[in-house]
Amino acid sequence: MKALVYEGIRNVKVEETPDPKIEKNDDAIIRVTSTAICGSDLHLIHGFIPNLPKGFVLGHETMGVVEEVGKGVSNLKKGDRVIVPFPVACGHCWYCEHDLWSQCDNSNPNGEVGGIFGYSNTYGGYAGGQAQFLRVPFANVGPRIVPEELTDEQVLFLTDILPTSYWGVDMAGVKHGDTVVVLGCGPVGLLAQKWAIFKGAKRVIAVDCIDYRLKHAKNYNQVETVNFEEYDNTGEYLKEITHGGADAVIDCVGMDGKMSTIEKVESVLKLQGGSKSAIEIASQAVRKGGTVVLVGVYGAKYNLFPLGDFFSRNVTLKMGQCPAQAYVDPILDLIKAGKFDATDIITHKLSIDKGEHAYKIFDGKDDNCIKVVLKPQT
Repeated sequence: MKALVYEGIRNVKVEETPDPKIEKNDDAIIRVTSTAICGSDLHLIHGFIPNLPKGFVLGHETMGVVEEVGKGVSNLKKGDRVIVPFPVACGHCWYCEHDLWSQCDNSNPNGEVGGIFGYSNTYGGYAGGQAQFLRVPFANVGPRIVPEELTDEQVLFLTDILPTSYWGVDMAGVKHGDTVVVLGCGPVGLLAQKWAIFKGAKRVIAVDCIDYRLKHAKNYNQVETVNFEEYDNTGEYLKEITHGGADAVIDCVGMDGKMSTIEKVESVLKLQGGSKSAIEIASQAVRKGGTVVLVGVYGAKYNLFPLGDFFSRNVTLKMGQCPAQAYVDPILDLIKAGKFDATDIITHKLSIDKGEHAYKIFDGKDDNCIKVVLKPQT
C-alpha cells in the first residue's frame, strides 16, 4: 500500500509499505477514505518526539470503511463506515472505565502513557493512518460508525481536533459571559474559539502571528485578534485589554511556538523540549484565580517554567492528551443536528501521492494552508 512515512527531520516520503494484517482477534482493517495532517505530526518530523524510526507510517486522524475484522470483533462488520479516534484504548482498564481513554494502561507496551496511532514507538509503535489501509486494535472500543449522509469532511475531525478543542474549552470551565484567550489559530485553536462561543463566552481573543490565520479567525469566528509579533510583551497587553486578565487561557500551540535563540540551542542539545512561549504568555494573560489549559502538545522538561507566576496568583493549570472517545458521540450529535460545523478550516484536499507537498505547505504555512485532508484511495 501507499503510505506517508518518516525518513528524517523534515523528511516525509510517500512509499510502498506492507499492507496491515489482522494480528489479534479484536483487530480490524480499515480502508482509509480520508486522513489529515495534524499540527502534532509536525512535532514528530521536527524531531521533538523520541523513538521514531525511519520508515514509520505517520498519521492519527483517520476514517474509512471496514475491510476485515478479527473473529473477536462484534461491534463492526465489513462495509461499516467509521472514524477512528486517535488514542488506542482497551476499553476495560481503570482509565478507560473512567473516561481517561488517552491514558489506557494496556495499549502501550513501551511506557506508561497510552498508545497513539502513528506517533512513534514511545506511544506504542502503532502504524498510522496516512496510508491506504490501517490496522485498528481493540476494534470493539475505538471506531465509531458514522451516518452515510454525512460527508467525510464533516466527521473526519471527530478523530482528534474536534474532541481536543472541545475538551480544552470544557476543562477551562468556559461559561456564559466569560472572557477567553485562545493561543494559536491553527486547526485546534480555530475550533477552540468556536467552542468557546458555543459555550457562551462573551469575549474571545485569538492570538497568532500568521496573518491569514488571524484573518480566518476574525472572518469565520467573529473573534478579536492579536498578532503577538506587534507587542513587546503580549501577555501584559492581553492582561491590560481584558482589565486584569482572561477567565481562561487555552494554549493550542504547544512546543512548536516561536522559540527564543536560547530555546533553539537548548532544544538541539535536548536540554529543552521545544518552545514555552505560549505558556509564558498564558501566565501573564490569565486573571487571578483563572484557568490555563494546555492542549497543544509538549515534550520533555522545560527550563525556567513560570510556575511561581501561576502559584502566586491561584491559577489552575490543566493539560494532557484528550480522551477523544469520551467526546465523539455528543459532538457527532451536534454535527448531525447542524449545530456545529468544522469544515471551514479545510483549505486543501489532496491525493496521498501529494503527501510530501502537503507536509511542506502545512509546516511552512504556505499557500494559506490551515488544514489538509488527504485521500489515500485516489
